[in-house]
Formats: sequence, structure tokens, C-alpha cells
Amino acid sequence: MTTLRGDGTPHPLDISLGRNIRLRRKSLGMSQSALGEAVGLTFQQVQKYERGKNRVSFSKLAGIATALQCRISDLIEGLEDGAETDPGDNRAALLGETGALELLQTYASVKSPRLRRAIISLAKGLSDQPEEIEDGGEDPALRPRREARTRWRRRT
Repeated sequence: MTTLRGDGTPHPLDISLGRNIRLRRKSLGMSQSALGEAVGLTFQQVQKYERGKNRVSFSKLAGIATALQCRISDLIEGLEDGAETDPGDNRAALLGETGALELLQTYASVKSPRLRRAIISLAKGLSDQPEEIEDGGEDPALRPRREARTRWRRRT
């Protein structure tokens, strides 16, 4: 069943539900094919659910929750009141981006604050976003490397 509104776009609640399904599936390391097989769907149908293109029936939602080892309420979190997601809060959308969850998990495994700042600096540089630079225009993540290079040059 299609969820298109009068303007031809999926309903925001269907998109949010699909995003929650995708986040839970990705956090378990499960593929769309594996989820589809567990609930009797093709991976294309799972894709459509995750994108909000097709509505998820309650019986399918119950099957998906079982396959994802969670409660139905976990998948509809934030939607219980029938309220649409806050457009200013895009954290769930960001986590839904391809590779975002893996990047966050890897980042969390890095214990060094200096290396974490370097990762953030690298990501900002790759995204062409302006960086907030502290201490007189020098990126603090790069400072230790420059100091080490300077000390090495003095030794020779």
C-alpha cells in the first residue's frame, strides 16, 4: 500500500517509522535481506518500508519487531502521540545515513580526546564545512603533530 500524500510524498510518520526500523536493523548488523527473510518479505519491500514509500501493517510491524529483537514500542518511539518528528532534531536522520552508525561506533571506540578531535577535523575537512578553530587560528587537533615535527627537525 502506498503512503503518498496529496503532494506525492510519503507521510512523515511513515518515514520516521522506517528510519527507526533501519536504525535498529543496522545496530544489529542485519541486512535488509535477512530481515525480509525473517518476516516473509523481499529486501525490496524492506527498503520501501525503511524509506516510508510503503506503509507497514501492524502485523508486519509485530513481525519486524520480533525479528529485530525489540518491542513494537521501541520502533514507534517518538511517534506514540501521533506527532510528527521535530524538523529541528535531525539526529535520527543523520544516523540513518549510510555508514553513519559504523562511523559513530568506531569513533566511540577511540579513547584519546586528541585523536577524536583529529577525526572530527578530518570529517569536517572532507565535507567542506567551515571548521570552528580555537587559539588564534590554529586547529588544536593538528598542533601536537606540528610540535613533534618541529622537535624532530631540531635534533638533526
